[in-house]
Amino acid sequence: MTKLEKLSIVGCGIMGHSIALTAAWAGFRVRLWGTNEKDIDRAKEGLEQKLEVLKGYEVLSENEKQKIIDNISFTQSLTECVKEATFVIEAIPENLDLKQDYFRQLDEICLEETVIASNTSGLSATEIAKLTKNPGRTVVTHFWNPAHLMPLVEVVRGEHTSDQTAERALSLLKAMNKKPILVKKDVLGSVGNRLQYAIFREAQYIVENGIASMEDVDAAVRYSIGRRFGVTGPFMTMDMGGLNTNASITSYLFNDLCDRKEIFPTMKALVENGHIGPKTGRGFYEWPSEFTAEMEHEREKELIHWLKKDIKEEKQSVK
Repeated sequence: MTKLEKLSIVGCGIMGHSIALTAAWAGFRVRLWGTNEKDIDRAKEGLEQKLEVLKGYEVLSENEKQKIIDNISFTQSLTECVKEATFVIEAIPENLDLKQDYFRQLDEICLEETVIASNTSGLSATEIAKLTKNPGRTVVTHFWNPAHLMPLVEVVRGEHTSDQTAERALSLLKAMNKKPILVKKDVLGSVGNRLQYAIFREAQYIVENGIASMEDVDAAVRYSIGRRFGVTGPFMTMDMGGLNTNASITSYLFNDLCDRKEIFPTMKALVENGHIGPKTGRGFYEWPSEFTAEMEHEREKELIHWLKKDIKEEKQSVK
């Protein structure tokens, strides 16, 4: 019933309006809820900016841009947003109590057959649905930021998520031209963040122990596994390198890898002193406005390069 799904998104912040853009781009008409007029105005500005960038890179034409805008409607009424929806994606702040309260409300307002999904990046799917009467229709659909450029969406089953709910989520996301994966168990960090933080832990260990500089660790990832994993992923990489060789490396390296359970001192000190990244001008790196703009542009350019490649491959597979 993918193309028949009536999609609504609760929350129009960075993730909410980016998800709406993705769905509207795929031809879905989307209702988007914001808390107030200012909230909605910010979302409209964000949409316009993102669409202009895509147009500038010749991913979209002016006509296609306008069709996307026409496919998105806004409202400040939660009931109005979701009352006729068959699929709702919640994209509000990462606070468990807040999400539980909204899921309780959505469970009462929505049609009986409506799937209610959360865009949480780390909270438990089971816990988010705890106050609902029908947890079987709840699921996590974790879009990666920026949602309109990153293909991956993790569909995470809670303890009570039904097979039909998971299948409908996967089907909808494929129709939105995403690359969804099914996370069969409700574990912290799902798949992507568990892998990302395993690398981040080892990266910090290397720097903290004076093995290499922060800049060289970043370079090591950017110019090796960062490029290779974009094509093969970890398991295929192991196969292509030869499992006999990689088994030998595993036998001596696993025992030497970092298994620290606490936050590293450098990161802890940065956060305690209010140095959290570009928002404050400093994190691990210094982030003056010019450098921030440069890196945002570079990331956007790289992701759009991959997006164009995905679009080209999709068109070839249809022929």
